[in-house]
Amino acid sequence: MYKYVRILAMNEENTDGTNGCGKVRTGTQNEAALLALMEKTGYNMVQENGQRKFGGPPPGWEGPPPPRGCEVFVGKIPRDMYEDELVPVFERAGKIYEFRLMMEFSGENRGYAFVMYTTKEEAQLAIRILNNYEIRPGKFIGVCVSLDNCRLFIGAIPKEKKKEEILDEMKKVTEGVVDVIVYPSATDKTKNRGFAFVEYESHRAAAMARRKLIPGTFQLWGHTIQVDWADPEKEVDEETMQRVKVLYVRNLMISTTEETIKAEFNKFKPGAVERVKKLRDYAFVHFFNREDAVAAMSVMNGKCIDGASIEVTLAKPVNKENTWRQHLNGQISPNAENLLVYANKEESHSKTLGKPPALPTRLNGQHSPSPPEIERCTYPFFPGTKLTPISMYSLKSNHFNSAVMHLDYYCNKNNWAPPEYYLYSTTSQDGKVLLVYKIVIPAIANGSQSYFMPDKLCTTLEDAKELAAQFTLLHL
Repeated sequence: MYKYVRILAMNEENTDGTNGCGKVRTGTQNEAALLALMEKTGYNMVQENGQRKFGGPPPGWEGPPPPRGCEVFVGKIPRDMYEDELVPVFERAGKIYEFRLMMEFSGENRGYAFVMYTTKEEAQLAIRILNNYEIRPGKFIGVCVSLDNCRLFIGAIPKEKKKEEILDEMKKVTEGVVDVIVYPSATDKTKNRGFAFVEYESHRAAAMARRKLIPGTFQLWGHTIQVDWADPEKEVDEETMQRVKVLYVRNLMISTTEETIKAEFNKFKPGAVERVKKLRDYAFVHFFNREDAVAAMSVMNGKCIDGASIEVTLAKPVNKENTWRQHLNGQISPNAENLLVYANKEESHSKTLGKPPALPTRLNGQHSPSPPEIERCTYPFFPGTKLTPISMYSLKSNHFNSAVMHLDYYCNKNNWAPPEYYLYSTTSQDGKVLLVYKIVIPAIANGSQSYFMPDKLCTTLEDAKELAAQFTLLHL
């Protein structure tokens, strides 16, 4: 009745497991518990390629699998815990389409799993109620959205190439290409920005294409290209998006002013726009009412302003303070293009698809059972290698990880004097010396803000300086 493949962990000769009560459970008992789960639910279970799939589809399912956004990643699972304990926990959030538990050859699980629900709402509920859930005494699991990345970033593309040419070329060299997204240059709308995003029909197709193109020797039109996963878009829950009353407008002309943008968006309803903030070739248009923002989005998307066809979407909220705190804790690998939104965007490659600046979690298209660390790429230094003296300001912004370096780079790019750091201290109630830096940007010190100082104190000099630089970048 049920399709079932016996696994090593179920055999009596393998290492025994324990159940939630801490009692030793034999391989036979493991097998009996899983068979009982299958009998109860009617789901199939099969093991292949280092993972065990429960369902996918569930009994009686008709139609295509659930859309993207329905799957969650589960980390920090006790190694001796299996579907008979895990499935009932995750069923609390909704109907499970498929549960994939990653398995070791020894029969233990690998500490993480993927759970696909039938709707996005169920997946979001699972994140809300089961993230940091105490699944065993003292054992807390982590649950977050699973990113099934189907998009590659392709850099170092000749700027004169059109979308159709790039699409045709990518279809020739890789399989499963669905679309290519290309953006015009901020300074010359007849050229592209030197990079494109290639959308594939599946994550597997994208992964196979990346494997083929990644060695660094592959060329298109005689140019060695850069290939990486496109940074995933920040997921914002529907409830939050329903309150957004700010529009993100891209593909503007450099010369277009905030006054012009405000006037154009006010045409459909005079006085609807509260304010406009323009950064190079994109802008944020703030409305007094959400209804007006939504109406303006439908009216203005695709319209021409100063000869440029604009794209208009709802802006996605970003909690900047929490984002920086995560970065300080090593939980986010910074994307230089997104961090330094103020610098010349033509001088660095953005791997975030046409979205307003944010700091997306960078897991290289994959989830890890533990928080990823900042990547540090090293290459062998062979004797006789020719070295050329350069200035740090000749580099691109994506060469910097620290906010202190970014701030210095930003000031230089704007032809400003370097930032000035002033150190202050106080003593905590427990006797610790606490530090904070005040930063003065001489070029703007006489303007609306004479200095920048974070509202947090640090115990080390390095943290204090980094935090002050982050705070300054976020408020410039």
